[in-house]
Amino acid sequence: MSAEATNPATPGPVAGPAARWRARIDLRRLGRAALLGPTARDRLPDAISHVAEAHRAHHPDADLEPLRRAWVLAESSHRGQMRKSGEPYITHPLAVTLILAELGAETTTLTASLLHDTVEDTEVTLDQVGEEFGEEVRFLVDGVTKLEKVDYGAAAEPETFRKMLVATGNDVRVMSIKLADRLHNMRTLGVMRPEKQARIAKVTRDVLIPLAERLGVQALKTELEDLVFAILHPEEYEHTRELIVDNASRADDPLAEIAEEVRGVLREAGIQAEVVIRPRHFVSVHRTARKRGRLRGADFGRLLVLVGEDADCYGVLGELHTCMTPVVSEFKDFIAVPKFNLYQSLHTAVARGDGQVVEVLIRTHQMHKVAEAGVVALGNPYVGPPEEPSGADGERVDPTRPGWLSRLLDWQAAAPDADTFWSTLREDLAQDREITVFRPDGGTLGLPEGATCVDAAYAQYGEDAHACLGARVNGRLATLSTVLKDGDTVQLLMGQDPAAEPSKEWLEHAHTPAARIAIQRWIATHPSPEAPEAPEAVSEAEERSGTGGVTAESKNPFRASVAESPTADTPDIAGRTLAEPRTPDEQAADRSGAAVALVDQPGATVRLAGCCTPVPPDEITGFAVRGGAVTVHRVECAAVASMKSVGRREVGVRWGDTAECRVTLFAESFGRPHLLADLTEAMAGEGAEIVSATVEPPSQQRVRHTYTVQLPDAALLPALMRAMRNVAGVYDVSRAQGPGG
Repeated sequence: MSAEATNPATPGPVAGPAARWRARIDLRRLGRAALLGPTARDRLPDAISHVAEAHRAHHPDADLEPLRRAWVLAESSHRGQMRKSGEPYITHPLAVTLILAELGAETTTLTASLLHDTVEDTEVTLDQVGEEFGEEVRFLVDGVTKLEKVDYGAAAEPETFRKMLVATGNDVRVMSIKLADRLHNMRTLGVMRPEKQARIAKVTRDVLIPLAERLGVQALKTELEDLVFAILHPEEYEHTRELIVDNASRADDPLAEIAEEVRGVLREAGIQAEVVIRPRHFVSVHRTARKRGRLRGADFGRLLVLVGEDADCYGVLGELHTCMTPVVSEFKDFIAVPKFNLYQSLHTAVARGDGQVVEVLIRTHQMHKVAEAGVVALGNPYVGPPEEPSGADGERVDPTRPGWLSRLLDWQAAAPDADTFWSTLREDLAQDREITVFRPDGGTLGLPEGATCVDAAYAQYGEDAHACLGARVNGRLATLSTVLKDGDTVQLLMGQDPAAEPSKEWLEHAHTPAARIAIQRWIATHPSPEAPEAPEAVSEAEERSGTGGVTAESKNPFRASVAESPTADTPDIAGRTLAEPRTPDEQAADRSGAAVALVDQPGATVRLAGCCTPVPPDEITGFAVRGGAVTVHRVECAAVASMKSVGRREVGVRWGDTAECRVTLFAESFGRPHLLADLTEAMAGEGAEIVSATVEPPSQQRVRHTYTVQLPDAALLPALMRAMRNVAGVYDVSRAQGPGG
C-alpha cells in the first residue's frame, strides 16, 4: 500500500479507481475474526475475505482454495501466540498477505506469505509445507525463513547474507514477502523501546528501502520512508505533518484547478485519459521544502495522467506543451529509456500564471501498476508470457527480474569473497541517482551518478572489458577515468587480445559493483610476482643508492632535487639504458633545474621520493631515514600510509622559493604514425624541456611513453598534461607513481 493512502496524517485519498489502493484496515478487528470466523471447506473464512477481494481485483480468475488451506494451517499453527502489541500473532501474516494482495501478487506468493512464519515460529516443517502446497510454496517459505535470520545492520555477516541472497535472488518473490513483512512490522513498531525502534528504522533506511527502490516497489518504499522519518526525525516529521494539514485547509487548491484545466485540454484533443491528484508523501514534502524553502499549494502534490497506450502518453505531452506553459528543464522520458527498476513514465511540469509550477506524470495504466508495485505486479517467474520477450543476445528476459537484480546475482557469483560482495552491495545501495548513457548503436546503459568510462566498459562487456583500450565520449577521445554525465554517448575502444589484463589503477575510477568486482577478481587470481618492500627497506635503499630516481643533493643541506623514476634497463632516446650512471655534467644539469624542498631539521639531507615524484605545489610530508636524511613524499602517496602504519616519524617539510621543477610523466596512447612527433611538439609548446624519453614496444595496440621534463614553473604542469591529452590518439596522461610507473 502506498504511504499516501495509508498514512492517517495524509489528507484525502491519493488516486482514483485505477490505482486500487485501499485504506489501512483494522488489524485488531481482523485478529478477532481470525479466531472466531468459520473455516468450513465450502467457504472462505471471514478473516481473509479482504485478501480475497483485493486478490480478485487483480486476478479475477484466481483459484482461492490454496489461500483457504494456507489460512487454516497458519491460524491453527499460530493459535495462542501473541504479538508484543497484544494482538493475536496471526494478524501479522494476514496483514503482510493483504499488502501483497493490494499490490497484485499472484496466488502462490500470497499462499507463501500466509505461511511465512510457520516454519520458524511453530512446529510446522518445510516438508509438511511442500507436501500440502507444492515445491514452489516450500521454496518461498524457506527463503523468507532464511532471510529472517539475517542481520542487515553494520554487524551483518557477509557470507550469511550472500548465501541468503543466492536463495532469494533466484525468485524475487521471496524479497517481496520480506519487504511487506518489514512494512507491517514498521507500522506496529510503537510498542517497542525507543532505542530498538531507532535501530530497526536505521536498518530499514540503509538496506530495505534501497532494495524496495531497486525492485521498483514504490508503494512499499514510500510508506517505509515515512515510517522511518517519523521515528528517526520526529520533530521534522511533526513540522511536515502540520504543513500538510494546513495546506489541506486552504480554500483554494491550485492542483485541483490545473487538473480541471488539463482535463479540458485533453477532452478537446479527443484523448481519453484519467487525471488524478497525487499528494506527496511526508518525505517528499520534506525534501521539497528543503529544496524550495516556502511551499506553495502546487508543491504538495503532482498530477497523474493515465492513458491506454504508449502513443497516448506522447499525445498528452504534446497537448500540454502546446496549450500550457511547459518548464522544459523538468522534462524526462522514462518510457523510451526505462529506469533500472522497470519504472516507465513521462515527467514534465507546467507553470501557472501566478508562478506556481505543477509537476505532471504521464503513463499508461499498466505502467502505473508496475510503477507502484514493481516486480510484485509482474507475476510468477516460472510462467513466461505466451510470447516470451528476448534480450539482445536472444536469451529470454525474465519479466520479474529487473536489470539491477540480474546484475546483483552476477556480482555475488563473481565476487572473490563475501566481504567484497557485501561492501560493494552497501556502496551500491547508497547510490540513489542514476544516469543513462548511450551507445553508438542506439542502446543505453544505466549507471550510477559519478560513473566513469571504466564502469561503462564493464556494464557493456562484463569481464571482456579487461581488453578496453580507451573511449570516445560524445565523439572525442577520453580517458577511462572520465566521469560520465546523463545523456553522454560513449564508444568503448576494445582490443582483440583475449588475454588482456586490466590495469590495477582502474579500481580508483570504478564505482559500480560490476566493474570493481571484475577487476578485484582478476587481481585476486593474478597475484603480483613480487611482494612490495617494507617501508623501512625502501627508505634504506633510497639512502644507500638513491633508487627511485636521480636524487642529486645541493650544497645547501636543506635542499633536494625532484626525483625521477623511468624504468630501469629501458633505452632512452639517446640509446642508453636508464640504469647506467649519469655523467657528472648530467648530474650538474639535474641539480641546476630542480625544485627545492626545505626541512626544519639542521644538518639533514633532503631527497624527493621517486615513488610519487612530488613537485610544487603538491602538499608534501617527510620521513627521517638512516644517516640523517629526510625523504619527501606527496601526502597522498601510498608509501606515506604504509610508513605511518609502522610508526615512522613524520618531519615537517615545505617548498622553497624556486619555481622550476622536474617531473616524470606517463602517456598512454594508441599506436599511429607521427604520434611521437606530435606529442613532443605539444610539450614544447607548453614550455617543457624534455630531459629524457622512452617509448615501450606496442602491446595490445597500446603504446606507453615515459617523459622526464623540466618546467620553468611548476604551475605549468596541469596545462602541460592537458596539452598532451589533447594529442590525437593519447587517452591518458599521469604523473609517475612508483619506480617504473
